[in-house]
Amino acid sequence: MPPDKAGIIPRLYPSTGSPVNQTPAVNTLRPSACPGLLRIVQALDGGICRIKLAGGSISAAQARAVADAAQAYAGGVIEATNRANLQIRGIGAEEHALIALLLAAGLGPSNAAGDDVRNLMLSPSAGIDEQMLFDTRPLADQILASLQNVPRFHELSAKFAVQLDGGEALAMLEHHHDLWLSAFVRNGETLLAFGLAGCPGLDAPLGAVRLEQGHALVTAVLEAFLDVATPEQTRMRHLVVDKVLSRLSLPLLCANGFKRPASGASLHMGTYPQPQKNQFYVAAVAPLGRLDSTMLKGAAQLADDYGDGTLRFTPWQGVLLPYVEKPGVVTERLAQLGLLCSADQPLARMTACTGSSGCAKALADTKADAAQLAALHTDHDVHLSGCPRSCAAAHIAPVTLLAVSPGHYDLYFREAAQPGFGRLHARNLSIEAAGALLRARPRSNTDD
Repeated sequence: MPPDKAGIIPRLYPSTGSPVNQTPAVNTLRPSACPGLLRIVQALDGGICRIKLAGGSISAAQARAVADAAQAYAGGVIEATNRANLQIRGIGAEEHALIALLLAAGLGPSNAAGDDVRNLMLSPSAGIDEQMLFDTRPLADQILASLQNVPRFHELSAKFAVQLDGGEALAMLEHHHDLWLSAFVRNGETLLAFGLAGCPGLDAPLGAVRLEQGHALVTAVLEAFLDVATPEQTRMRHLVVDKVLSRLSLPLLCANGFKRPASGASLHMGTYPQPQKNQFYVAAVAPLGRLDSTMLKGAAQLADDYGDGTLRFTPWQGVLLPYVEKPGVVTERLAQLGLLCSADQPLARMTACTGSSGCAKALADTKADAAQLAALHTDHDVHLSGCPRSCAAAHIAPVTLLAVSPGHYDLYFREAAQPGFGRLHARNLSIEAAGALLRARPRSNTDD
């Protein structure tokens, strides 16, 4: 993906969030190849705008604004990302108007310089999960406020990311983060274990703090990282973590007893009860992570008619509607809109990068090939990547198809002892050959 064009961003606004009618100076935003709401990055299929959602949540009115922006000023393609954000693709010459529409809907950061660093992932069921140990949203609000409003934190990479996990049954536990915090109970007290350059589902914590110190821990870690990192060391994995830990002045507790239970299989699809009486959440997946304006507006209308007027996007590239009293009706309507509501649907187990239709680096049309593979009815979780960067997968899938030419892929099976995608099983397979091989292989052999 080529670097963004300097000076294309049309509007800045002060900390009040009110737009001002002027074009910012060329050097207002730092150079980056990562799209944001205020930075349109060019791809093969047009501009990309990434809308970072607080806790993955968006109001129905804001969802309609995204749909309107995609329809009026872009190609109509809306992507649900694996960090629970939204992207609009195919943006044309009227990018100024698109950004202005999104800002007017309240989807921007509290100040322009904070747009890049709003990278805090929660469980999609924060505050409504029967197994949660605490409601993470108030602490998340504090962390997001600091990320956006403390000038020094704007030096962080646009990829630097934090995860806050409240012990929910529905949680993405395999995405690596620069800093993760995960709740656990010891001697009747809920504590926050934390780790660096890893994830709570796979890595041992480095220590723990009491809940009331969660915000202080995050800010202390970020300050320490910026103190010791060189300009080339943009992520926590680039450092020796002891250099960061040695600079933390707040008292740390031992994290003995921490073990994060695995997230339930397929909880990101279906209907589940909330702790609130007679309330349910309904979750579905966007096919290959993509929606159009009709799908997004339809989901927004369901949120208004049957929920609390909000939607939550998930790191499984899907959407969750909370506070639903009639889940059966909502599920049926979501399916009618084209969303996937059951793990029994083969396409619900496929992920794919943008592919050659939108990315110059991709060697194959991964979206079309994934749809073809799903039609062959394999029951494996498969990621199709157009190049070795594997952009659409934040962790290694049980099965990876890596494109080598149009319609042809090398096939890998994930193995804990193997780096990268895992063990190379076969080379230069057509989609038909890959489907036949996977149908002949039990799913349990690839899901370690």
